[in-house]
Amino acid sequence: MTLRVGVFGAGGRMGATVCRAVCDDPDLELVAAVDPHHAGLDLRQVTGVDLPLQIGSAPDGFPDAGVEVAVDFTHLEAARGNLAYLAEHGIHAVVGTTGFSDDDYAGFRATFTSSNCLIAPNFAIGAVLMMRFAEAAAPYFDTVEVIELHHDQKADAPSGTAMLTLERIAAASGEWADDPTRTEVVEGARGGRGPADIRVHSVRLRGLVAHQEVLFGATGQTLSIRHDSYDRSSFMPGVVLAVKQVVDRPGLTIGLDALLDDAP
Repeated sequence: MTLRVGVFGAGGRMGATVCRAVCDDPDLELVAAVDPHHAGLDLRQVTGVDLPLQIGSAPDGFPDAGVEVAVDFTHLEAARGNLAYLAEHGIHAVVGTTGFSDDDYAGFRATFTSSNCLIAPNFAIGAVLMMRFAEAAAPYFDTVEVIELHHDQKADAPSGTAMLTLERIAAASGEWADDPTRTEVVEGARGGRGPADIRVHSVRLRGLVAHQEVLFGATGQTLSIRHDSYDRSSFMPGVVLAVKQVVDRPGLTIGLDALLDDAP
């Protein structure tokens, strides 16, 4: 029996890729698509997906279409409204939108009681492994900095992946050497300070998709752990995995790690 899926932001680059990935999986069925910027247009015209669906302006049609799981790759304000709707109507959510606050997460925990929600800053399985490797390396080094690089349309900085990486490194080790910098010739040259005062740097350039490097240093050696997504298709195995498993994950789940631990 297939899972019935709806997609928010279906006309965007990520949304269109999600639509194709859902259609290509025999266990999933795309039954609804929403994008206010492409409302009323045929799904084929916008995404190239060969299904007789019209893109809606809002998720009002999700219940009638029998949507069981909805995928959201939109922007922060839109995602907040979308998730409120899904929680109210008992529809499971898989979310790649980033920038949520601790208050947002608390709200999702309170509202997703009749359905479940999984939010991940990065659905690339390689990126999840990069974070795990960085966490494992942290206790063995004295210094560390994180550089994240994204396309020039990304609105938030640092990325959600970078922030989660910083949190995990900081939790793994609190022993870091002091920053030697006393003068910044250009303000901000040393980047921002994350958890445990670990420095993080954000790059925004045309031609990039999503990339991150964690640089560790100790006396006489360095370790570089890097992940690169060259195409949005790199996120789709993780998205499909999340869509299939979110129904068995009560409440709010943050990150893809738990799903990888349980994957066959």
